[in-house]
Amino acid sequence: MDHQASLACPKFSYDILSAMPFAFCTRERLPWTEFAESAENGVTTKFCQELAKKYNMVIVSPILERDELHGETLWNTAVVISNTGAVLGKSRKNHIPRVGDFNESTYYMEGNTGHRVFQTAYGKIAVNICYGRHHPLNWLMYSTNGAEIIFNPSATVGELSESLWPIEARNAAIANHCFTCPINRVGTEHFENEFTSGDGKEAHNDFGYFYGSSYVAAPDGSRTPGLSRVCDGLLIAEMDLNLCRQTNDKWNFKVSTSSNKNMQNRPHKYQHFFTDNHVRVYSHIGVEV
Repeated sequence: MDHQASLACPKFSYDILSAMPFAFCTRERLPWTEFAESAENGVTTKFCQELAKKYNMVIVSPILERDELHGETLWNTAVVISNTGAVLGKSRKNHIPRVGDFNESTYYMEGNTGHRVFQTAYGKIAVNICYGRHHPLNWLMYSTNGAEIIFNPSATVGELSESLWPIEARNAAIANHCFTCPINRVGTEHFENEFTSGDGKEAHNDFGYFYGSSYVAAPDGSRTPGLSRVCDGLLIAEMDLNLCRQTNDKWNFKVSTSSNKNMQNRPHKYQHFFTDNHVRVYSHIGVEV
């Protein structure tokens, strides 16, 4: 982060649940739930607040959230911190996988924050957490709510999804006239106790190889090279947010999908996605949701 700040980069995002191992494959409650913390007052949030203010940077900080006001419910959450160090708000994971080792409902369920978009000093951003990238409608909702940049903090392994990785977020950038930033961790994490995947195969101690390869895709279909699949790295990209409107005016994909008309024919539970779900900061003090 020191290096990024030295290059005057205004936005930064970690991979999913970056302060802990991606241990949900084990289905062990302890010790992993001990990493859970408050989104507003937790250690990770306070640490990122200091960095955001110090470097005049917006930070997306994915954590395992413990909601102390509602029965200590656990959530997979991304905290968005403004360049002033204020907590703008949080976005919870909308889609929970139940695929092989990815059975995260042992720990948390689908989020209840909808598709929030955060107005920052450097553009309107949203956070489509991990598994949400497989759902085109998820990207669409964030874009419809005004997102210019959609971060996708992830932890995904080669055998399962590497063939999809270069395609999904790039397609989402094109279809929704916005920038997308898929972020993946790197390496293999080994756990002391063996676990099974419910697929009839032998028990094992690791989840698979996290293949990194983070990149940024633009609404015109261009993209950066990916980061390494074997080493941690820092990707710095310049984004001209005017390109979002320019591409929209040229192609108008979102209008041609007749999304609002289609929503009228879908179950009632989708209707709230089309209500105002912006988070704004006034005078860098007050917050309106």
